[in-house]
Amino acid sequence: MSVDQVMQGAVQNFDKVIEHLKQEFVKLQVGRANPAMFEGLMVDVYGSMQPIKAIASISVPEPRSLAIQPWDKGNLMHIEKAIANSGFGLNPLNDGVLLRINIPPLTEERRSDLAKIVKKLAEDARIALRNARHDAHNKFKQMKGDGDLTEDDVRGAEKKLQDKVDQFNSSIDSLAKGKENDVMTV
Repeated sequence: MSVDQVMQGAVQNFDKVIEHLKQEFVKLQVGRANPAMFEGLMVDVYGSMQPIKAIASISVPEPRSLAIQPWDKGNLMHIEKAIANSGFGLNPLNDGVLLRINIPPLTEERRSDLAKIVKKLAEDARIALRNARHDAHNKFKQMKGDGDLTEDDVRGAEKKLQDKVDQFNSSIDSLAKGKENDVMTV
């Protein structure tokens, strides 16, 4: 294994961290209807857990409401139960054909709670970056121990790795700042 391969593996891990952070940010309810809020929601139908997007279509008829229409009307009750138990604090309205979900405007208290969640998600992403960096450092040390790298090679590789980590940390910071502004904007 070469230094470049270790760096590529680390950068791939960093990219995964950023993608995961973006997905988590999309799931946050910020007072506007967003179908991605429910993408990870699992519904107990047909004797197994299914993602909601596999059993229904989600649309945004108005900026503050969602419409969920299952392909099998018999699943309405199951979807309604899954949304009620999801922890979003939303109550779907069942009209027999589809579920309507009104997204209430956020209170100032809820906005500050969401801002704290954004900061925590960003910190979790930074921790994941540090863990990936630590794994790469260990590989460099192992390569040095095996005689594949010199001390200078290890220092150079670690500097390049740290530059990448700094670059990804700034991406996390900008994503978090943008999401925090989004949350705090009335």
